[in-house]
Amino acid sequence: MKTKMLATAICLLLPIGAHAQTTEELKKGSNNTANVLNYGMDYGQQRYSPLDQINKKTVKSLVPAWNLSLDDNRSAESQAFVYNGVLYITTHAATIAVEAKTGKQIWKTAVSYPPETPRIVCCGIINRGVALYEGKVFRTTLDAHIIALDAKTGKELWKEKVIDWNDGYSQTLAPLIADGVLLTGISGAEYGIRGFIDGWDPSTGKHLWRTYTIAGPDDPGAKTWPGDTWKHGGGSTWITGSYDAELNTVYWGVGNAGPWNAMVRAPGDNLYTASVMALDPQTGKVKWHFQFSPNDMFDYDSVADMVLATIEVGGKPTKVLLNANRNGFFYVLDRASGKLIAANQYVKTLNWATGIDKNGRPIESDLTRQVRTTEKTAEIWPSVWGGKAWSPSAFNPKTGLVYANTLEFGMTYTPTRPQYRAGTTYWGADLTWVFPKDKNVGYLKAIEPLTGKAKWEVASGTPRWGGVLTTAGGIVFSGQSTGEFEAFDADTGDKLWQFQTGSGIEGQPVTWQQDGVQYVAVASGHGGAYVVYAGDERLANVPAGASLWVFALPAKASQ
Repeated sequence: MKTKMLATAICLLLPIGAHAQTTEELKKGSNNTANVLNYGMDYGQQRYSPLDQINKKTVKSLVPAWNLSLDDNRSAESQAFVYNGVLYITTHAATIAVEAKTGKQIWKTAVSYPPETPRIVCCGIINRGVALYEGKVFRTTLDAHIIALDAKTGKELWKEKVIDWNDGYSQTLAPLIADGVLLTGISGAEYGIRGFIDGWDPSTGKHLWRTYTIAGPDDPGAKTWPGDTWKHGGGSTWITGSYDAELNTVYWGVGNAGPWNAMVRAPGDNLYTASVMALDPQTGKVKWHFQFSPNDMFDYDSVADMVLATIEVGGKPTKVLLNANRNGFFYVLDRASGKLIAANQYVKTLNWATGIDKNGRPIESDLTRQVRTTEKTAEIWPSVWGGKAWSPSAFNPKTGLVYANTLEFGMTYTPTRPQYRAGTTYWGADLTWVFPKDKNVGYLKAIEPLTGKAKWEVASGTPRWGGVLTTAGGIVFSGQSTGEFEAFDADTGDKLWQFQTGSGIEGQPVTWQQDGVQYVAVASGHGGAYVVYAGDERLANVPAGASLWVFALPAKASQ
């Protein structure tokens, strides 16, 4: 089926260069400061840039360079990608290419899916970005398809069905290119799906392999699922994985088990839910896994950024995986072996567990054990949104700190026993929110990886749902649900600059340099649903319209 072109303006004479992104270019990551080719700025998702034209002294002069309406009233969680002067951005309904310096549209390709799709699929009518490779733009769709577009024209080159969306499956993630293979994940744990990760041939769309995140009867870990509970075990994979090219290993977070009430699935750890899986990108073979929350009952899924970094451990530079988990503990793993190095509490209030044992398993509190056995209502911290939700964090190798938008609220949790029906929710609990007395429900934190302690933190009356970016200029960029895009001192947390975008920030900021000018871009677009969660009347006045904002320094300020 040919994709209908909307507002197509193919500017063949634009000096935008070749569109042949290579494996070697993708490996350069954030060091390729003229382009943004990776989800998370680089394969390790550090969301760090060595650019420093925008720094602690100059950031106060930052002004909008241009603004692009995304023609959408949904949440804008997308990350912009940039290659050879062209910026690519997505919504659930379109893929857009514009001149990176001016915002002038080059092409826009609509995404069509059955109008009844949003009534079934979970969770959020959004899209988080693309993958760029060998002259193609790859994206996923809400009705579970993967599409390849021509990077110059936006013309559809191939489209493949992943699975039937009527059973609750959907896709919102940005794909990943690793070792020449196109990788995608899936959404829908709250609809009782059986999650997986797929490998595709980026040239043809041929399906290469599928690795299930829920161990079936013939898989290792089968005994962790009693009876036939594995059939609807959840395990979504809706956040893009990280990739270590030297180890040729992909690291992918896996979501919650279905349903949330663990007594429906007890006994057993329910592999590989609430885990990170280390995979061979060519075959999908599991090299190792680490489960953060075995037999999870509080939706502490691990669908989140798996940050790859090299830090000093015992005086030795060590390749690690860093994860601020929803369960409230910050983990440091050896990414070659999956061995636990450290796990410490990074949120203020946590009552479901008292710590992590030497084997990496949570030491559950008496309260959690009581909920398991009685299935009665209890106040649990953190809530199902976790200590950090999907919001991507950033690692700055100069400071050695992880910058993350964390959450500080709990929930009253009542387990239920739902019956599975295809295409309907399969939650397993009733919830209400419990907010802290000081009304600070969110914090931007600078976290020391090996201790989980915050070097500094900035409180917020509403949760920060978007991503974080950090740079060699000593800056941390983040946004507010109330519309402010902000810059902070990476060493102290002092606010250095802000700009009101007119809509809540849920996107992922990126930066690049073109013709000697450093640009910063972020998608702004607030879906409106978080008023209930935040309990803040200010959000009622935030428009829901989505747009892309690009900032730069005036010529004099950048000198």
